[in-house]
Amino acid sequence: MPSPEDGVAFIGLGVMGYGMAVNLRSKLDRSKTFYICDVSEDAINRFKSQLEGQGPIEVVQNGTEAVAVADAVFSMLPDSAAVKSVYLDSANGIIAGVQKAAANSPVRKLIVECGTIESATISEVSKAASDAEKTLPEGSVLDFVDAPVSGGPNGAQGGTLAFMVGTDRPDSVFDRVKCMLVHMGKPDSIFLCGDVGAGTAFKVINNYISAIVSLASSEALNIGVKLGLDPKRLTDVINASGGMTWVTANINPVPGVMPNVPSTRNYEGGFRIELCKKVLEMGSELAKQANAKTVLDKPTIQAFEEAAADERYKGKDARVVYRWLNEST
Repeated sequence: MPSPEDGVAFIGLGVMGYGMAVNLRSKLDRSKTFYICDVSEDAINRFKSQLEGQGPIEVVQNGTEAVAVADAVFSMLPDSAAVKSVYLDSANGIIAGVQKAAANSPVRKLIVECGTIESATISEVSKAASDAEKTLPEGSVLDFVDAPVSGGPNGAQGGTLAFMVGTDRPDSVFDRVKCMLVHMGKPDSIFLCGDVGAGTAFKVINNYISAIVSLASSEALNIGVKLGLDPKRLTDVINASGGMTWVTANINPVPGVMPNVPSTRNYEGGFRIELCKKVLEMGSELAKQANAKTVLDKPTIQAFEEAAADERYKGKDARVVYRWLNEST
């Protein structure tokens, strides 16, 4: 059986996690065994078929199994409930698995969550990891890192994600985790943000801007379209002027303006509007914690909420808010 030192595990082969895991497996040394875990048998089978011949791939059933066979475990999970289940379950969770693995000898485990998860949950997992480490044999190390990403499904597939890393032990952990993250992201876009939880705060604040700008850009472009202006030429002018945003330049919400973006695929395959709303709500909560006044979050949340409640837009990329505006009277 391979040594855990030569094992890397990835839990969560969803919209983002699948592409991340593909890049990680394909770019790791082929001597390493890559362990995958997901609730979807289809995703697991697809992954094994796609990566055949690029190094050993094994399936594990839960967090305990993953951390037993791999000293580095990455997860890309959709929400707090999933994170708590994968990390904190007393029978099958990662933390319990570390304690079992250390029953007879010291261990050195690195566990990394890459999803955009509520700060309270990240803090809960971090505390559980810290408390568990105190019970391990002398010489053991258990490092929990939050490393949320930016770049969307295209970035996950292309290996061009940005990572926002939070760790309580930057001197010993950041270089170690970065050596893995570079296989999934751009080396100059892997940022050490502070202690555990800082990565999540950076990500939420980034998405706070992105969500509001998505609505603002969609409103402005919709005004132009309703006036009969050419949306491609309007986009060119905006992107050469002070109104340019990442949304107008890279993921334009108007169908037909840009190739290979969600708006050209009926708004499929992007950052779902429900998730965008959720992260904006997380930003509002951070603002409350910081006692920081906000103005734009509430109307933007309301707009996303109304759009997501319509069956025509439910589950679509967040930029479908353009279509919601355009088709509204």
